[in-house]
Amino acid sequence: METLLGLVVGIGLSAACGFRVFVPLLGMSIASLMGYLSLSSGFEWMGSMPALIAFATATLFEIGAYYIPWLDHLMDTLATPAAIVAGSIVTASMIGPVSPFLKWSLAIIAGGGVAGAVQSGTVALRGLLTSTTGGLGNFLLATMEWVGSVLTTVFAILIPLVCFVLVGLLLFSILWAFRSIRQKPAR
Repeated sequence: METLLGLVVGIGLSAACGFRVFVPLLGMSIASLMGYLSLSSGFEWMGSMPALIAFATATLFEIGAYYIPWLDHLMDTLATPAAIVAGSIVTASMIGPVSPFLKWSLAIIAGGGVAGAVQSGTVALRGLLTSTTGGLGNFLLATMEWVGSVLTTVFAILIPLVCFVLVGLLLFSILWAFRSIRQKPAR
């Protein structure tokens, strides 16, 4: 049961990594230091003061970079693989004592996959906003992404089952949007 709950929390945190890479890592570090979150063996370092400082600094730089119009597209290029890696790491850090093969298989497939799907959705939305608003709408998207990342992180830690359902709905919405766009006839 502990492994399953850890996987559910990890998937929620992975979705948050798809919005912003470092926000969930910062949230995990804070929650671990406050005693709200237990990290699996080998990941205790994420709940240390040096990690907290590093995650806080990275979070501030990441959030700020998305408010600079030309830099947000560069950040999306860098953030896509980073989100997949971060999603895999946060999921692995939440899965209890199981074989390393199972832990990392679940982490890469579930955590990395969810983070990659959410990040792909935000990249596509940013491209659409840029082409329709000349980049003026990107400020709003950047704000929605970091707020989404904070809320998803908090929900994943405090109410993981609700977060898991919401992440499922988000993934369904992303899949539906991509299918709708792909099936539109060319004019």
